Amino acid sequence: MNVELRQLRCLVAIVDEGTFTDAAIALGVSQAAVSRTLASLECVLGVRLLRRTSREVAPTATGLRVLAHARRVLGEVADLVQEATSGRASLRIGYAWSALGRHTLAFQRDWARAHPETELRLVRVNSTTAGLAEGACDAAVVRRPLDDRRFDSAIVGLERRLCALAADDPLAGRRSVRLADLGGRVLLIDRRTGTTTTELFPPDSRPVTRETHDVDEWLTEISTGRCVGMTAESTAHQYPRPGVVYRPVRDAEPIAVRLAWWRDAPHPAAPAAIELLTELYRRAT
Repeated sequence: MNVELRQLRCLVAIVDEGTFTDAAIALGVSQAAVSRTLASLECVLGVRLLRRTSREVAPTATGLRVLAHARRVLGEVADLVQEATSGRASLRIGYAWSALGRHTLAFQRDWARAHPETELRLVRVNSTTAGLAEGACDAAVVRRPLDDRRFDSAIVGLERRLCALAADDPLAGRRSVRLADLGGRVLLIDRRTGTTTTELFPPDSRPVTRETHDVDEWLTEISTGRCVGMTAESTAHQYPRPGVVYRPVRDAEPIAVRLAWWRDAPHPAAPAAIELLTELYRRAT
């Protein structure tokens, strides 16, 4: 089955204009071409789409359903063409657990003021590339290097590492903790998107690890006191949770925040996003 856009445009034009003659004028073709195009569409679909009398042309019941789909398809094609020819009308930025923490709202508002022609969309995809490899976004906020030559990235800022603890945990009363304080504890990690591994810890005080794949599950488990977590500072701003406290890990290296994109198909607005994000992180230091 091979339905063509010109066939869908012909169907919509006939219904909108009311006659084959007027549809031909609107499309800039002959009336005979309109008749042939509609007939070819009905042949491909195997159904009658229009009921023709000497006075009017009206869609059949099936024709009404096909017409609705045709309008939607043509609208999506028009959007596609507009994005491709106008430098794209939107910028989709993916993220896994947390977007940009305390900078998220400022980024959205500053972007809207500076780039009203390009809609910014934040998309949460809990995958290694935060939706980039899956095609869910045009660029992605990641907090560990992407070992894939298909992608390029730029560091836009640094975030502290925080330890997440149950509110009644003995360590929760401290202003900060050390890596060695977590030795022997159960550390809840996400191997796909997280930045925490046992290699961060001194060899003689490495915690036992358990795996999770969702930030809500991570927070719920930590609140029970059975395990602890370590995460980027942005998580604390994005996901405050009763029963969970965050404390800085003072001897842990900070986490580099990167914006990543497809190396061979960078979004035209990516440089502007990098510039704005870098400025937001710079001002916060």
